[in-house]
Amino acid sequence: MTNEAPEVETVETTKVHCDGKEGALGHPRVYLTIGLEGFVECPYCDKRFVLAEDAAAH
Repeated sequence: MTNEAPEVETVETTKVHCDGKEGALGHPRVYLTIGLEGFVECPYCDKRFVLAEDAAAH
């Protein structure tokens, strides 16, 4: 059984950050790097950041 990511965001860069976007109810800001898989998930809220197909690696 696989669990779906609660939120998916398509991004244009391999360097992203996540803070839960809920103000005081969010989580500490974490900086993430998208690898060869083409996506990365936040270790706190499981939000998935997917690199756009036409994006250049930064």
